[in-house]
Amino acid sequence: MDVKIADYGIIDDKCFILYNISGLTNNQLEFLNNNLDDETQIVEDNLLLKTKFKKEFFPFKSNESKIKEDDFISREEIEMNLFLSSFLEDMD
Repeated sequence: MDVKIADYGIIDDKCFILYNISGLTNNQLEFLNNNLDDETQIVEDNLLLKTKFKKEFFPFKSNESKIKEDDFISREEIEMNLFLSSFLEDMD
């Protein structure tokens, strides 16, 4: 599984991160699409996952995140990969 942040930001005071997840089987795609609470969509062989945050919990709100943007993106991608991997364990 490969997790990449496709987009993130704040629109109308609403914070979000859009993840593009690839490298999943069709069964895994369907399981995640049907069981995650966040907005999901299957596009071709990828899962798009949009996670919304309260402003105080948004990982990209700090000045440090703007200076070390690549570090923050990498950390969020790793954390989501771990979350999805553990979530997929429930599939069996």
